[in-house]
Amino acid sequence: MATHTLIDNADEKRYEFRIGDQAPRIEYIRTKDKIYLTHTEVPDELEGQGIGSSLVRAVLEDIEKKDLTLVPLCPFVAGYIKENPEWKKLVLKGINIE
Repeated sequence: MATHTLIDNADEKRYEFRIGDQAPRIEYIRTKDKIYLTHTEVPDELEGQGIGSSLVRAVLEDIEKKDLTLVPLCPFVAGYIKENPEWKKLVLKGINIE
C-alpha cells in the first residue's frame, strides 16, 4: 500500500492527502486541547483502496503527537477506532465507541 503524506490544512480545517488531483480529507474543529473529527470524505475514484483507513490512522498519529483529546463525531473515524481499540486512549473520557 502506498503511503501518503498527511497535510494539516489548518486554513480549511481539515487533514488531507494529495493523490493526483484528488484530496481525501477529514474535516475537524479544533479547540485548545481537543479536536473534533466531523467528516471523512474519500473521492469515489479512490474508494475501496484503504485510503480512508490510512488517512484516519495518520490523523490519529498526528493527534497523539500533538497531545490532543479526540472527540470522534464522524462515524467512519469512530468505526476505525472500534476496529483498532488501541486508539481509544485518545478519545475524550466518557465517550463510548461501540
